[in-house]
Amino acid sequence: MNILLVGSGGREHALAWKIAASPLVTRLVAAPGNPGMAAQAELRAVSATDVDGLVALAREIAADLVVIGPESAVDAGLGDALEAAGIPCFGPSAAAGQLESSKAFTKAFCDRHGLPTSAYAVCESADEAKAALDRFEAPYVIKADGLAAGKGVVIAHERAEAEAAIDDAFGGRFGAAGARVVLEEFLDGEIGSLFALCDGETSMLFGWAQDHKRAFDGEQGPNTGGMGAYSPAPVFTPELVEQIRTRLVEPAFAGIAADGSPYRGVLFVELMATRTGPKLVEFNVRFGDPECQVLMLRLESDLVPYLQACAKGTLHEMPAPKWRDEPAVCVVLAAKGYPGTPVAGGVIRGLDSDLAEAAVVFHAGTRREADGSLRAAGGRVLNVCARGPDLKTALDRAYAAVDKIDFPDGFCRRDIGWRALAR
Repeated sequence: MNILLVGSGGREHALAWKIAASPLVTRLVAAPGNPGMAAQAELRAVSATDVDGLVALAREIAADLVVIGPESAVDAGLGDALEAAGIPCFGPSAAAGQLESSKAFTKAFCDRHGLPTSAYAVCESADEAKAALDRFEAPYVIKADGLAAGKGVVIAHERAEAEAAIDDAFGGRFGAAGARVVLEEFLDGEIGSLFALCDGETSMLFGWAQDHKRAFDGEQGPNTGGMGAYSPAPVFTPELVEQIRTRLVEPAFAGIAADGSPYRGVLFVELMATRTGPKLVEFNVRFGDPECQVLMLRLESDLVPYLQACAKGTLHEMPAPKWRDEPAVCVVLAAKGYPGTPVAGGVIRGLDSDLAEAAVVFHAGTRREADGSLRAAGGRVLNVCARGPDLKTALDRAYAAVDKIDFPDGFCRRDIGWRALAR
């Protein structure tokens, strides 16, 4: 098979690593890719949102399958364009992608189809949002309605902080994504990430993990796109997984199909396990980042047949995926200043050394200079991952690898997996 993988982050590097291991793959091309992905794929300088360019590239390489990594490509309509061109695609339509691209859409969707979620208010102006705060209790949850790379959420513990976050959103901090704001009830419980595949009709659970959104140890600092993850996560008891399947996953796929946009691809269900059962925090229409990284380390089955089955409507023929018993972890090395303005261009050394047993490093935001040096080119720069016979061993291996990487402009959290270790 010839496969085109769209995207350039840590999630896409993990997908490339797993796809390249499949005996079914003859040629793997990544667009635009990143320096780390060059070990698994041919890189082509086509943006993830250049729909025409990507369709042309898929035709050029006679792609048997296109795998969409980032939500930006979904929102740009890449899945629709590939379907029109008759090219099999793993990734939903832009209409189905509204489950991520508009939080207001998703809240209304939950109301229509009976999915459990938090109380909310959709606000079109700062004045309206500030007045709506009266309907909620602290801590206040303020979300930019549109795509904000995982950084459009503020949890404010004081009214003044909430009002400042509202002003920031409507003042342009998140660009067009913040032109509308969703206020939400704060959900008390333990957060988790569950993934499910769908081919438009048949669905299948596809792993779960827990990530860390706050920038600093102890769940302190601003929300980020994710500073680390681990799988499996103890919060996912068999009872909870079954509740998520019946209350969130299956109703979501049935609902989006009933609305005229059958879902093809992976759905990321971010949820809060509350005393009354799971409640939706938000949907994402792609694999999580950094959750995808730990799932790919744990997935024993060949990934490619599942991607192809989603694209071709044959998921009902696939067995349940097999997972390694070994826990997997991911520690994100980010550039100082992230998730605000990250320090750009920092030199990274040490990746060629023997980092640690069972450790794998995925590139998330790097660039290769003409002189061969590797430099930071984003907020989240590297994903340092490892497996182990138990969670502590996996974490020890990941942090041992982190400590061998020479990246003076970087930082990471040192408490990934604390909830599981504390049990």
